[in-house]
Amino acid sequence: MKLDVDVLRYLSKDDFRVLTAVELGMRNHEIVPTELIDRIARLKHGGTYKVLKNLLKHKLLHHDSSKYDGFRLTYLGYDFLAIKTMVNKGVFVAVGRQIGVGKESDIFEVAQEDGTVLAMKLHRLGRVSFRAVKSKRDYLRHRSSYNWLYLSRLAALKEFAFMKALETHGFPVPNAVEHNRHCVVMSLVQGYPLVQVKELQNPETVFETIIGLVVRLAEHGLIHCDFNEFNIMIDDDEKVTMIDFPQMVSVSHRNAQMYFDRDVECIFKFFRKRFNLSFEESLDDIDGSDEGRDEVGKPCFSAIERGAGFLDRELAASGFTRKDEEDIQRFIEGGAESDANSDTEEVDVVEDLNEAYTIDGDSSDLLEQNEGYESQRREESCEARESSGSEKEDASDNEENNEEAMENEAELVKSLNKQRRRAIASARKGQKTAGARNSYKDKGGRSSHNSKIQKQLSSW
Repeated sequence: MKLDVDVLRYLSKDDFRVLTAVELGMRNHEIVPTELIDRIARLKHGGTYKVLKNLLKHKLLHHDSSKYDGFRLTYLGYDFLAIKTMVNKGVFVAVGRQIGVGKESDIFEVAQEDGTVLAMKLHRLGRVSFRAVKSKRDYLRHRSSYNWLYLSRLAALKEFAFMKALETHGFPVPNAVEHNRHCVVMSLVQGYPLVQVKELQNPETVFETIIGLVVRLAEHGLIHCDFNEFNIMIDDDEKVTMIDFPQMVSVSHRNAQMYFDRDVECIFKFFRKRFNLSFEESLDDIDGSDEGRDEVGKPCFSAIERGAGFLDRELAASGFTRKDEEDIQRFIEGGAESDANSDTEEVDVVEDLNEAYTIDGDSSDLLEQNEGYESQRREESCEARESSGSEKEDASDNEENNEEAMENEAELVKSLNKQRRRAIASARKGQKTAGARNSYKDKGGRSSHNSKIQKQLSSW
């Protein structure tokens, strides 16, 4: 649905009051009854019904009377509520042109009072092109019921949290300014999507920078899950910025390695096709080491060490469970104890060895004891070999006996089956078969009439 902000000029306080009433009613209603909207809005003299008619005309609400008379918010009405809240907060004062469209969101330019241009992202889950949100995104967690507006709100909240955390840890991401409902306001990246770039001055450097971002994210406990040329921005100075974060998961996720390998494969495939990059010659780390990479030069998920932080724990990323948090706490608390106890354990081991070697007093006695121990071990090994040989012979005899027993059992089963078939055949001799019992009998037909005539002629 196209965002026409000109309608905002003609909406009154009562209009936004009724829109908010519908939003509150949708917490536990798919279609909010008209009476409930009237009770929540509390407009005088039946003004709610007049306002509902006006909002329906501007397509901010959808009317449904299949089961009962009620209304629900459309995405346009939800957009107006979020934009009105942002304007009241002073985040921006004007909405400009649309600069991006995706399967899950629309992006617009907005301007602040001092003329600074920002980017406003409106999440729109539930489009026909991408409706498998419940299986491909972990927004609901333990919830079973949902609507698309609520899912969009959860996605915006998640993206804002990831963007803030990554910015504080020095990742090249847009500056998150504010969020409300399904709307996220961020700084505008002065660049182009990598998919629109045809040439690069230093494609090897850009490639290494992008692969380094994937590895850094994993070291901080996160995997992007959609790291491709559509979600990477690059400016004229070939500075890289990554965008789109709602689908990020923890490295503890059960499919973490698959997501990590998919992100790496997307980058390799794009640079191989677009810039004809030969990875056998040019794929080295910035410092020149190949540690943590396979033969082709791709980073290995198993070789990544988490030493930079636990962002998945801080943000409760998908796949990070309470058990993982408890393990991390034990690891952090037990680190100091293990360092303190390591010295004492070494001292105890040395003392035990000294005591063991000073029991008899002389080293010659120890040598004699060792020689006797070795001879005893040789004798035991010889006895074990002999016993193993006898055991193998017994096992072979047992196998032959088992084969003979199985053959006898098979012959016995065959003979029993023969006796059973003979008994059944003898029992069925005096009985009519099913076909004989159910055979067709000609009653009053031509054959019976002919037989009657023959009987009469024979009697004459």
